[in-house]
Amino acid sequence: MPDPFIQISNVSKQYPGVLALDGVSLSVAPGEVLGIVGENGAGKSTLMKILGGVVEPTSGSITVDGIESNRLTVAGSMAAGIAFVHQELNLFENLTAAANIFIGREPLKGGALRLIDDKRMTELAAPLLKQLGAEFSPDTLVGSLSLAEMQLVEIAKSLSRKSRLIIMDEPTSSLTATETERLIAVIGALKAGGVSIVFISHRLMEVERCADRVVVLRDGKQVAALDRSQINADTMIRQMIGRDLKTLYRTPKAPPGTPVLELDKIRTSHWPDRAVDLTVRHGEIVGLAGLVGSGRTELACTIFGLDPPRGGAIRIDGRSTRIDTPRDAIERGIHLIPEDRKRSGLVLDFSIRDNVTLASLSGYARGGLVDVGAENSIAETQRSKLDIRARDVALGVGSLSGGNQQKVVLAKWLSMAPRLLIFDEPTRGIDIGAKNEIYQLMRDLADQGVGILMISSDMEEIIGVSDRVAVMHEGAIAGFLERADLSEPAIMSLAVGRH
Repeated sequence: MPDPFIQISNVSKQYPGVLALDGVSLSVAPGEVLGIVGENGAGKSTLMKILGGVVEPTSGSITVDGIESNRLTVAGSMAAGIAFVHQELNLFENLTAAANIFIGREPLKGGALRLIDDKRMTELAAPLLKQLGAEFSPDTLVGSLSLAEMQLVEIAKSLSRKSRLIIMDEPTSSLTATETERLIAVIGALKAGGVSIVFISHRLMEVERCADRVVVLRDGKQVAALDRSQINADTMIRQMIGRDLKTLYRTPKAPPGTPVLELDKIRTSHWPDRAVDLTVRHGEIVGLAGLVGSGRTELACTIFGLDPPRGGAIRIDGRSTRIDTPRDAIERGIHLIPEDRKRSGLVLDFSIRDNVTLASLSGYARGGLVDVGAENSIAETQRSKLDIRARDVALGVGSLSGGNQQKVVLAKWLSMAPRLLIFDEPTRGIDIGAKNEIYQLMRDLADQGVGILMISSDMEEIIGVSDRVAVMHEGAIAGFLERADLSEPAIMSLAVGRH
């Protein structure tokens, strides 16, 4: 292996009352993909801020191209060729791809006015996008691109700076399976070109595919350094949380009960010519699998009343019912935990208390005024029951971790005695420890008789959590698989239409 491009030696970072990093050492060689994994709070963000020159370490040293120092500055990090592709993309949607790539560094025309040379900027951006396999032109407005295409613009921006190390923070958290495959191919091409990659992700199967080596952090310490032959999801999880993967999943305590939800030839507006038959029983977790675009989320929206059905019948606890609005669904005990909790499940500027009681606010009104004491009581009860990690319920939801935000969405519905909970991508963007807590909460709810319909693109999650799986293909159920028959090939065979 060539000499490391960058090497961190015994780096620690002490904040008042918190040791965020404790003697971490790692290196990245040219053309190497280094995976960094760990739960939220493990020290990943602090380590990346040190690499970016944003945070100064308390102790330790950093060596870049053989030159050792006790810290990097932001300018020094950029000059060394270190670039970031953040989970929250930093792009201007009203500008073109080329303009975003060269923002602040635009080529200028000659003359007194020194205007931006748009033609030259497009010419410079074109080979960068071509190198990444982009299928859009440099003149395309970024606002019209998909998330995966936006990420290519961010990576092209890094390449335009002659970056030698690109740090990718949760790069696949919002991507479809096809888009993820494209990004993995881009990472392979960058690696072949000698660019180093630091790949940070909670999706361990992707880390397993991409990484040449993996560093595992826990509570600010480096607990493992895995070479290529040692990298697998079970080992990474065991090092991250101190226990085996099998402890993440529990089997039901009892057989499922009577049907809570029955869909009889339901047709959605997205697939009006396709009918869906589906049953979810009390005490059962039914996984809803399928490729992106197969109709899973559209079906969930129809059940929840966001998009009324175009035909067929819905029965709740054996009784036919109409669900034309979310209010209809909520009154019948059907609740949705949406895929995008920040945009559709929470009001980020509100407190935990306000989010927990928002959907049932009329129940806390006395003489036209909200009984804040009653709100506090129910919110505190849910905070304790779900172990929402916040000092009190007056804290803003926007300041919580992804896992705790997901618990607040769940708390909102649990305060209303649900019959059926629909989870759409329940653990997207949250760490393995928080995933474990969500899985245990789902199983606890099922054991209490709640029916659960879980949509997930995470194959490991679908197989590990579900009691039974329905697989969708082109707007209809292609088939059902019992727990004993669950496997990735069996699910994918149905997902692509091979019955």
